[in-house]
Amino acid sequence: MSIRVKLFLAFLLTILLIVTSMHFFTRWSLEQGFTEFIEKRQQERIDKIIDVLEAYYADHRGWNTLAKNKQDWITLLWQVDPLRHRPPRRIMQLAQQEPANWWPPTLPETSTGKWIPFGLRVMLLDKDKSIIFGQEKLRAQLDLHPIYYEFQVVGFLGLLPGNPVSQASDIYFMEQQTKLFLWIAIGMIVLSALLAWFLAYHFGRPLKQIAAAAKQLATGDYKARLSVTANDEIGQLALNFNNMAAALEQAEQSRRRWVADISHELRTPLAILRGELEAVLDGVHPLNRDTIESLSSDVMRLNRLTEDLYQLALSDQGALSYRKELLNPIPLLQDDLAAFTADFEQKQIVVKWINQLFKPILINADAHRLSQLFRNLLANSLRHTDPEGRLEITVQRLKNQLMIELADSSPGITEQDAAHLFDRFYRIDPSRNRHLGGAGLGLAICSNIVSAHAGTLTAAPSALGGLLIRIQLPIAV
Repeated sequence: MSIRVKLFLAFLLTILLIVTSMHFFTRWSLEQGFTEFIEKRQQERIDKIIDVLEAYYADHRGWNTLAKNKQDWITLLWQVDPLRHRPPRRIMQLAQQEPANWWPPTLPETSTGKWIPFGLRVMLLDKDKSIIFGQEKLRAQLDLHPIYYEFQVVGFLGLLPGNPVSQASDIYFMEQQTKLFLWIAIGMIVLSALLAWFLAYHFGRPLKQIAAAAKQLATGDYKARLSVTANDEIGQLALNFNNMAAALEQAEQSRRRWVADISHELRTPLAILRGELEAVLDGVHPLNRDTIESLSSDVMRLNRLTEDLYQLALSDQGALSYRKELLNPIPLLQDDLAAFTADFEQKQIVVKWINQLFKPILINADAHRLSQLFRNLLANSLRHTDPEGRLEITVQRLKNQLMIELADSSPGITEQDAAHLFDRFYRIDPSRNRHLGGAGLGLAICSNIVSAHAGTLTAAPSALGGLLIRIQLPIAV
């Protein structure tokens, strides 16, 4: 079942539930209110009949005159009818055919219809509850209302149970309202279906577009993008999808460059080895110690490249082993610097140590990996700083961060080169001698080591005219 069908059913069922609930509640409210209105009107008619009977009793000093004239009793009942002041002829004829005090007359079932006139539901009883106009068999069903004269009960008006909606207009009104509510409910159901379809289509369309774009992305087409036209969750989902597609496209491009760079880096030393070996085989170069040392140098360079690739792959996957402990990195950096002292002196590079720490600090780090980081950075400065140059190493505390800066002298770099310095296989001068430059993986490995220690590694042009490398590591104690 598609998402549009699910949305359609969900919206339709929700709206149908609301419409149905409103229909039944409105109908119940109307019936309750109308019933209260009719009951109030019925009570008013009862009070009016009692007033008429009290006046009649006062004029005639009793019920004897009324009891002998059934027509007067019928006339009195219909005088209080607000819509009809004369009794129907059919009622008069039936009443005359029955006993004098028999009331209400027996009507044929076909003539009663759905309602009984109010005048056919009342009886008159004397003060001792003897029947003046009524039927003995219906006495037990009566609801009695006393009739007073000079503060004395002189009789009772009995009301038979029945629907208080006793007017044809009332019945017609309720029937019309019931039909109207039914048609309104049917119309609302149709409208609900149309609205549910529209909402399902409206909300399902972007989801369908996202599904299609995701399918396109799964086939390897990373150029799939969605149009972001809303600021809601669906719009945010489309924006996140575009960001993911862009990241995958960039990752695919990086992978291709990575494979191409690896192929290029491996092909070059292998081509050199092949050329030298072919020269030896052809007798161009003699197989002596110098030739073997040259071949060994090319092999070692190839070995360093493969080792760098292996280390970089491990650091990318987070598979480098880290045995972190609380340690002071400054003595570790000093020991690594001491190992390079002879090389810096041979190249006549002046190294200046600047320690701005007032007390020892501790960080949570792996000593072996930190030493690998420091040695890679020192070797990079040694390799790329011109002879008779300068290297300044500054250590200081910046809030809760340990900051280590290595700033060397010329040659310098641009801001654009500094932004890509930690990209793998990136070289400031791609055409320079590989015996000097390496494969361009050392700084990428350094960046991964610093990231594994929750720190940051940045590069920028230095004030000495060369490169500034800044390491920031969080301080534990």
